[in-house]
Amino acid sequence: MADAARLFLLVAVAAALAGRSDGAWCVCRSDLGDSALQKTLDYACGDGADCKPILQNGPCFAPDTVRAHCSYAVNSFYQRNNQNAQACVFSGTAILSNTDPSGNGCTYPATPSAAATSNGGSPGVDSPPTMGPSALNDNSGAGVLPVAGVAARLVILASSLMALYLSS
Repeated sequence: MADAARLFLLVAVAAALAGRSDGAWCVCRSDLGDSALQKTLDYACGDGADCKPILQNGPCFAPDTVRAHCSYAVNSFYQRNNQNAQACVFSGTAILSNTDPSGNGCTYPATPSAAATSNGGSPGVDSPPTMGPSALNDNSGAGVLPVAGVAARLVILASSLMALYLSS
């Protein structure tokens, strides 16, 4: 009976770790120039993000900067893709964040359902691109950001498995 309970606990922990997101929001990196971020913004808006709020007179138009508009667009894309970490890669121009970027009267969707209803209920795209736009010349390591969270979860899972195995 104890072995069954351990196995159940292990499966529950593994399921929780596998389904957990590294961040509730996707935002554009602050260390990149407007040129790279504009490509990312254009890609996100052209491939399923709800960019109406960042249009002039929209609730998220201010601040009127490429970085702010880029962050809103990539977050919308990420949320509409069910917080799939691959939908926040954009060739390394965006990152996952646990900090709510909302402010100045602009609310960033924090869930897939909020993003899907922000423009009248249209669903997002189901298959995000693996790499997103080619906004940077150097794409080496562009897919590393989401993988880092998976690697950490696998280490935790392996450690838990080892501890359970050694305790029996």
